[in-house]
Amino acid sequence: MKVLNNRINLSSFLHKVSISPETIILLDYDGTLAPFRKERSKAFPYRGIKKTLTQLISLNNCKIIIVSGRSVNDIRLLLDLEKYPEIWGCHGAERMTEDGNLLKTELSQQTIKDLDEAKEAVIKKGLWERCEQKYSSLALHWRDLPPIKIKNLKKIAVNIWGDIIRRNNLTISDFDGGIEIRPENITKGNVVDSILNQSREGMPVIYMGDDFTDEDAFRALKGKGLSILVKPEFRSTEADIWLKPPGELLDFLYNLAEALGTNYE
Repeated sequence: MKVLNNRINLSSFLHKVSISPETIILLDYDGTLAPFRKERSKAFPYRGIKKTLTQLISLNNCKIIIVSGRSVNDIRLLLDLEKYPEIWGCHGAERMTEDGNLLKTELSQQTIKDLDEAKEAVIKKGLWERCEQKYSSLALHWRDLPPIKIKNLKKIAVNIWGDIIRRNNLTISDFDGGIEIRPENITKGNVVDSILNQSREGMPVIYMGDDFTDEDAFRALKGKGLSILVKPEFRSTEADIWLKPPGELLDFLYNLAEALGTNYE
């Protein structure tokens, strides 16, 4: 673990957690709670994560929230928990509350039309087998490809989607293993803003993520909580702390659980 922000005192933060009536813990999924897999349907959590989440979810002074680019249904299938926390999927376009209600951001007819056009452009280029269609976006995956092919594939995607984003309120974003076209107002940063606006001022808030898309969340939480980059290798980031999964990730969750007062076994 490495502290990147010299204003952060982790011991003091954990003490704040121990005396707070509630702590909010926001967690990305792929690359954070689970290793990346070429077969995305097999990206199961690191060993020990399910048990840890189950213990944290059971606490009255802790609120777990999953924030992912995946759909809510994907997260549910991969985690396979008896009791699920709140889950924000598709970068916040979907939200499943703790009682299981699924809410979706209403997309404009223009956005739906633009995403359909983006899909047709991908199909015409013969790239549909590498695409993932979500409720509010279209993602092109290239995790198993060599660098030169990734460069070419990205160039194609930017070219065929470029006119669409120039006309309307869509954006093209990189993520670890691909590129995605989606509404520019649907981001993990907006999820953090929404949660902070609904929370008591001053309560401890933690966001843990690995991807470029998590940087929006790190920026939104700047000065208001603790942001953690979870990644095997360091990269430039807005996060306050960097830790390596799975060992340092589980150690941190262990310390967090202790601060929250649970009997972590």
